[in-house]
Amino acid sequence: PHVYPDRHKAKGAVYPDASWTFASAPASLGWSAKKLGQAAAFSKTIGSAAIMVVDRGFVVAAWGRVAHRYPLHSIRKPLVSALVGIGTAQGQIDVSKSLADLRIDDNAPQLTEVEKLATVADLLKSRSGIYHPALGEVAAMSQVKPQRGRHAPGAFWYYNNWDFNAVGTIFEQETGMGIFEAFAQWIAGPLQMQDFDIRDGKYVSGPASVHRIYAFRMSARDLARFGWLYLNNGKWRERQIVPATWVAESTATHSDLGGGRGYGYMWRTAEGGGLAPNVTLPATCFYHSGRGVHYLIVMPTLDLVI
Repeated sequence: PHVYPDRHKAKGAVYPDASWTFASAPASLGWSAKKLGQAAAFSKTIGSAAIMVVDRGFVVAAWGRVAHRYPLHSIRKPLVSALVGIGTAQGQIDVSKSLADLRIDDNAPQLTEVEKLATVADLLKSRSGIYHPALGEVAAMSQVKPQRGRHAPGAFWYYNNWDFNAVGTIFEQETGMGIFEAFAQWIAGPLQMQDFDIRDGKYVSGPASVHRIYAFRMSARDLARFGWLYLNNGKWRERQIVPATWVAESTATHSDLGGGRGYGYMWRTAEGGGLAPNVTLPATCFYHSGRGVHYLIVMPTLDLVI
């Protein structure tokens, strides 16, 4: 059992309505206009497309095409983790069930009886021990992928697209809903996402595996709403969208990756560790990246989403 700290103690949280509220004076929130200008100028030199900074519910900085829907790549994983949390609360998904219980398999070479002992929770933690070929694996991932049967289910962490893709299959099988349909109804709608379009969701199939990729496109200002939902323990105004217990459990460190970095349930975690050179995040921060290009960073102790 885990004990999760209350990482968000702010009272009277501010939420966006149809659009975000911009801080009239970022300096009143402790921000330097000069340094924000320097950050914006620097971002142009490295080709940043869109950046949005939300502090205590107010936008203190935004530049680039924040309304443009970009492919999220691996940031799709926290989105589906949230859906699994909702499905669990509704009694549709049991994360303690094994793949054998759920009759989950793959094409040849099929899963072994040992591999089928992996649970949904193991998949969420990327600790299934299943190293079957997966869709969406880049060459660098394939080169370091363990051999089949090398690790028992639950025993070893490896960033595994097979696990993440199979979670999508399980979600759809157990709830009877498509991933993009569920996200639109359960999250995008209640959060009043400004740009989300269910038609931007795309499944990618291929011969390597029966478990499809579920690819999302989303704008920076909509992704910020998702981050703000999680900073507020899954609550949006008076409505609990994602169970608070799931937010706490999924953003806790279940695998210590070293250097103050960890992994939860399809979320990366930081315990004061480094995100990038010269960037140290506060403890209890959680985030995810997409191809090392896109980032969603949530810092509850600072009431900050980037």
